[in-house]
This record gives sequence, C-alpha cells and structure tokens, in this order.
Amino acid sequence: MVITPMTAFLVAVLVAILVTVAESIHHRRIRRIAFLAFGPSGRPARWTAVAFPLRVIGAGAATWGLLVLASLDPQIRDETPTREASKHLLIALDVSPSMQLVDSGPEVEKVSRATWAGALVQGVLDRIDASTTRISLVAFYTDALPVLTETFDKEVVRNALDGLPMSTAFESGTTKISEGVTKALEVATPWMPGTATLLVVSDGDELTATSPPRLPASIADTIVIGVGDPQRTSQVGGHASRQDTVSLKQLAARLGGTFHEGNRKHPSSDLLDGLTMIEPRLGDAAGLRELAIFLAVTGTGVLAFIGPALAIAGRPRSWSRGWRSAEDARPSREGVA
Repeated sequence: MVITPMTAFLVAVLVAILVTVAESIHHRRIRRIAFLAFGPSGRPARWTAVAFPLRVIGAGAATWGLLVLASLDPQIRDETPTREASKHLLIALDVSPSMQLVDSGPEVEKVSRATWAGALVQGVLDRIDASTTRISLVAFYTDALPVLTETFDKEVVRNALDGLPMSTAFESGTTKISEGVTKALEVATPWMPGTATLLVVSDGDELTATSPPRLPASIADTIVIGVGDPQRTSQVGGHASRQDTVSLKQLAARLGGTFHEGNRKHPSSDLLDGLTMIEPRLGDAAGLRELAIFLAVTGTGVLAFIGPALAIAGRPRSWSRGWRSAEDARPSREGVA
C-alpha cells in the first residue's frame, strides 16, 4: 500500500482525535482525586495546562512523520551507470527550415523555434538522473539522422541543442514528421520494454500525409511538444508556417501520448513527474523527508518527556514544599524499641 502525505495526514488527524478523547477521559478521572493529588486548591501547576494540547499535537506529528518516512524510498543510488539499470530518453527533434523562424518564447523579444525547442528539452534534462538515464537525440526533416546515441553526458546534449540550422545535413524537401519519428523509434527497438520516454519537439509544419508510426515495446511514455506561434503565420520556403497544433495533437494521440503547447511555457511539473524516466525532484523529496524526520522526532520526544515532566513538576510548588516538610517532620522510627 502506497501512503501519500495526504493519507498520512488523515491518519494523523484520526490519531489526534483518539488522543483527545483519551485525554478528556483522563482529565475527568483526575478531577475526582484533584484535592488528594494537588492539595487544597485542587489544581496542578499552571504549566500543565499545555500538557493536553502537547500530547495531541505530538501524537499527530509523530504519526504523520513516521508514516511518511515509512513510505519514502531509501536515498540509495548507484552512481556508476549500468546498462541493466538504465532508462532512456529518446528525443526526436524537428530541424526543418521552419524551425529557424523567430516567433517563440515567453518574452516580448522572441527567439527562433529551434532555440526555444532546445530550452524546452533542457528543462526535461534538468529533471532526469544522469547516472541511470541514457539520452538519444534524433534529428528529422526529410529523413531522420541520429545525432547522439545512448549518452549519459548532459553537456553533450546541451551543445547539440543550441539552435544551429541542422537542416543543412538533409536533402531539401518537405518535412516528414511521422516518417521521421518512425525512423527515430528504430533506435529504441532493442531497448528493454517499458524503459524509455519519447519526446517529440516540432512545429507541426508538415506538408505530407503519412501513416501513423508504431511504437516499440521499449517506449513507456510519449510527449509531443509544439513550438512556434499557433496563431500568427510566418513565411518560409514559399509557404506560410505556424504551429500546427491539430496535427501535433493527432500525432500525440496516435503515439498514445500527451500533447503540450509549449511555445510560451515549459511542460508542467505534474506532466513530467508522471514519466518513467523522470526522477522525483530532489528538493521536494528531501524537503518532505526532512519535515517528516523533524515532526517524528519532535512528536515522539514530546510524548516521551511529558509524562516524567508531569510526575516531577506537575504539583503546585506550595503543595510540594508542604508535602516534603510534613515528611521531614515525621518522627524517625530508628531507635524505637
């Protein structure tokens, strides 16, 4: 059973309610013998008023912290890359001439579609564990050519995503997105089933209709990201070009994946967190773990020390001094025949 932080919170609330009920019953029982325990005033030391809420809060905090710690994976990592443990990120990048049009990015001063596509891919690269994820980059235009194959080096990938006009490596012609993606998927065919994520980045500017690509068993997740202004057209190669969101959505549907209109925004964290090759963000995981440790230690510490503290300093000082004086005033039995 997977325990989420929200589930742990609900359990902690239930435990706090049970402790509240138990403390209320205990409080009523103490009131019956208050004069015997605390003297003529029938009241304990003033500080004991916080014992009730401290026990409730401590029990709830300890419960939440311990449940969250029990559900989190141990922070053990194999820093040495191994082929058996590797996951894969397959990037199919559109490098057609239309990708050089300058109409992308969230700023007023736009950048080329190719440059912004590199920034989008970079956002995904920042989220993966380089020690266990191999990265392959395939560029497509009229054909598909592998640029990088199964590398662990993110810097090499970054250098390949600098927005250079790689279309010069291909014969001129019409963009063939579906065929390019299909050939790119051939790279993933020998990989283990369910170990790869396919990331397609394109403006959807395709002038030919082709059959839908078929996914190999290795592809577990697919994201199609669109770049380029989806509203305003620009001229390139004798035709008007803009982001063809309809074609890209259809491509994502055929690939069984998700489409993200990324001309202004990076893919959301919710979208990326669900991918097979994405590692949970260390900042979030570490923050949750540290909070759970803090609450578990604090809660159990409160529960452990509140009892002895009540036993030692729970009575009023005046009653404690009078009790000790009465004990000292009793005649000693030593020497009595």
